[in-house]
Amino acid sequence: MVDPIGNRPIVTTGPRGVTRVQAPSPTAPVASVDTTAPVDKTSAVAKTAASLAQSPPVDVDRVAMIRRAIEEGRFPISPATIADNLIALKFDWISREPS
Repeated sequence: MVDPIGNRPIVTTGPRGVTRVQAPSPTAPVASVDTTAPVDKTSAVAKTAASLAQSPPVDVDRVAMIRRAIEEGRFPISPATIADNLIALKFDWISREPS
């Protein structure tokens, strides 16, 4: 249940009262990273990056299929849906991971 908004004094004791938060405990210092060390070119990340750099990140066949469907009038274009998706991308409401 939601309490109505009004002028009530703050209760400092009891189950709904304000409780004091403890100070954070100290943590160990973070070790620095050596940025001058040579990079292992055979790592999985380097191989993946190299393979992705060789081809465009666009599925050319799918683009051609959609282009043909638009030209033939078979692809539904909804300006409201496009606008909604653009707004959602702007505010990170849509995951950018491939589905």
